[in-house]
Amino acid sequence: MPKASTSSPPRRDINKVPFVELFNDRLQGVISSGSDIERVYIAYYDRNSLNYNCSTNNNRPCGGVSGGPCKHLQTLLKESMAQYEPVTVGRYLGIPDDRALKPADVSRYVASHSGSLTRAPAGDIFSRFLSYLRYLELPSSNSPLPEMSWFV
Repeated sequence: MPKASTSSPPRRDINKVPFVELFNDRLQGVISSGSDIERVYIAYYDRNSLNYNCSTNNNRPCGGVSGGPCKHLQTLLKESMAQYEPVTVGRYLGIPDDRALKPADVSRYVASHSGSLTRAPAGDIFSRFLSYLRYLELPSSNSPLPEMSWFV
């Protein structure tokens, strides 16, 4: 029987990790532009259809998304696999036979089966991102957060 790995992934600065979530039948997130510190892109893939979109936080379309998924969508996919594991992402997106998916398998499947560009407002994704950012600003405490007290 193979030995389970006890090593954890390398620690990363939370402020530099892209926001990625599997939510509302989408793999969605907020990705830095890479060239402009003030600009972020809201990107998503719809579950099963793999339709996609990428736009700035003020709903301007990404220039690289015409003709196929852009670098922000590729980053979203790569980061989702780093945060959730390829099998989880593959299963969520509806990739068949996801028992032993590797990152390259998921990337290859999405590239060859991606749906079409859909134009939908990204405000709800950006709003969720801002809500999560608020937690980073809170001082450390052992007390439950009021909106999460039902977990306790």
